[in-house]
Amino acid sequence: MKLNFQKNILDVLNITIDAGMEILKIYDKEIIVNSKEDNSPITQADLNSNNLIINKLSKLDPSIPILTEESLVPWEERKEWKQYWLVDPLDGTKEFINRNGEFTVNISLINNNNPVFGVIYAPVKSLLYYASQNNGSYKINTDKNLNSLDKFKKIQINKEKNLVIKIIGSRSHSNKEFEKWVAKKFIKYEVLGIGSSLKFCLLAEGEADVYPRLGPTSEWDIAAGHIILEEAGGKLKSIDNNEILYNTKEDILNPHFIAYGNMSKID
Repeated sequence: MKLNFQKNILDVLNITIDAGMEILKIYDKEIIVNSKEDNSPITQADLNSNNLIINKLSKLDPSIPILTEESLVPWEERKEWKQYWLVDPLDGTKEFINRNGEFTVNISLINNNNPVFGVIYAPVKSLLYYASQNNGSYKINTDKNLNSLDKFKKIQINKEKNLVIKIIGSRSHSNKEFEKWVAKKFIKYEVLGIGSSLKFCLLAEGEADVYPRLGPTSEWDIAAGHIILEEAGGKLKSIDNNEILYNTKEDILNPHFIAYGNMSKID
C-alpha cells in the first residue's frame, strides 16, 4: 500500500482517535485487571481498542496484515511479511490502571523491517503525534476526529546545548542499570518520569534529550515513537549502536536501546 497523505493518513489518525475514545469509555469506571501468560496486566480497554483497530484497519486495506500486542501472529506466517501494521492498542496499561493519563494508542506501518508511518494518541491529554517517512513529525491537540492535516504543528528535537541534560525514565519500569548508565554518562542531569510511548514524543518535540531503555520492551511499544523521533531529527539505536529493525526474528523483544534527541549532547 502506498499511503495517500491526505486521505489514508487522516483515516489512520482517526482510527487512533476512535480507539482512544473507546478506552476512555472504561477509564472512569471500575477497571477489572486480568493477567496475561507473561503476568503483564490486561483490561477490557486493551481488548476493545484492539478489536476496533483491527476492524477498521482491515476495512481500510484488507491486503495489509496486522500484528498487535493482543493478536499475535505465528512467526512462520509473519516472517514473509514485507509490509504490515504494528499496533499497541493500549500502551501503558499500568498507567491506565493507575489513572495518571500517561497511556497511549500506537499504530505504525512497517515496510521492509522499518517504520514508515507512526501515530501516537494520548486520549486523556488529547494529544496526537504522527510522522511519515521523509515528511517530518507533527502534533495536534484534539479530542475529536480530524478532517484535515492543516492545523498540525511541526515538531523537532531541541538542538540547543543545555548545561543540564533532561533524561527520560520509565514511570513504571525503573532499574539499577538505568541509574548506573546515567551516572556514568552525565554530571548535571534531571530525570523526567513518564509512561508509555510519550517518552519518544517528549524527545521529538524538544522537551527532553535522551531516553535510555535498559529493560524489556516489545516492537509494538516503540515503532510509532521510532519514526516520530527520527522524523523530528532524533535517533534510536540499540545499546550496541546498531539499527533497530522489526520482524526479523521469532520473538518480538527489542534490544536495550538509547533514544536520542540531539546526539551531540550525549557523545
